[in-house]
Amino acid sequence: MTTKELLYVEDVLGHAQLLRTKCAEAASCLKDAELKSYAEEMGKKNDQLFSAFYSLL
Repeated sequence: MTTKELLYVEDVLGHAQLLRTKCAEAASCLKDAELKSYAEEMGKKNDQLFSAFYSLL
């Protein structure tokens, strides 16, 4: 991999971690059960995508 490609991968993984954090924060702040569940599910889906992407490396 080139340096530029490695920087791109690093950036993608960083964004995935940020999304995971934001989903968890949103879920903890929401009072509406349906919205809270949706945020938690989005966090889980992001975890799966992160793991799949990371395993490719």
